[in-house]
Amino acid sequence: MTVLIIGGSGFLGAELLRKARAEGWDAAATFHSCPGDPAVDAWHQLDIRDPVRVEAVLTAVAPRAVIEVTSGGADWKVTADGSIHVAMATAKLGIRLVHVSSDAVFSGSRVHYDETCAPDPVTPYGAAKAAAETAVRLLCPDAAVARTSLIIGNGRSEHERLAHALIAGTREGVLFTDDVRCPVHVEDLAAALWELARSDAAGLFHLAGPDALSRYDLGMHIARRDGLDTSRLPAGRRVDARLPGPLDVRLDSRATQHRLSTRLRGAREFLGEG
Repeated sequence: MTVLIIGGSGFLGAELLRKARAEGWDAAATFHSCPGDPAVDAWHQLDIRDPVRVEAVLTAVAPRAVIEVTSGGADWKVTADGSIHVAMATAKLGIRLVHVSSDAVFSGSRVHYDETCAPDPVTPYGAAKAAAETAVRLLCPDAAVARTSLIIGNGRSEHERLAHALIAGTREGVLFTDDVRCPVHVEDLAAALWELARSDAAGLFHLAGPDALSRYDLGMHIARRDGLDTSRLPAGRRVDARLPGPLDVRLDSRATQHRLSTRLRGAREFLGEG
């Protein structure tokens, strides 16, 4: 079967394609401005803000399933409207959809969130992701909506690059000690998404690691793994910076783990300190 990765040139999309090659699975991918891995033959330019183009690409590829991993940040036309266009096209064409969402749909007011918790976003990005979730579940009742958290992976993630840059002094800023999430390794996340795509499982899924870490603690683990000077990692508090957004959001993935064979490792394990 062919699976289309919408957002294949991004960090997670690239790992999904790597996994497909390793397993011998058929995969095509889309890009917005620049294609990714040249080893992938089937690249398709796509702006998901254009519903006509979305349907045209899906019709041309005719995949059995779509994994949508695009992220337009707080841009409503990409993150919300674009995902709605994908959901409408997959519903019309009878294609299975796996939609990747975020822990940003939660406010942090209750700290611990399982798959039964309703979104209560407090940022424009969170609101856009929550709107996308709602549309996907309405338009595609058989779809899988997978919420995830901070994605880490072998030095290539933005969180790892940021820790290195802060220690090197090439970027200004701090890592917050009061901003807590449940990081997941990109390889585990990609494997779980492929498992969902190749199944008929529907509903909400949480794909995050079991370890809750502040962004500063995560940076410290990254620094120790990479042999960096941890004393140079700057710390601060998000509440002091008065930045909008949730503080402590911990995705509870235990129910999802019972439904999947893919094991989601905790950050302490995959960063070599478990």
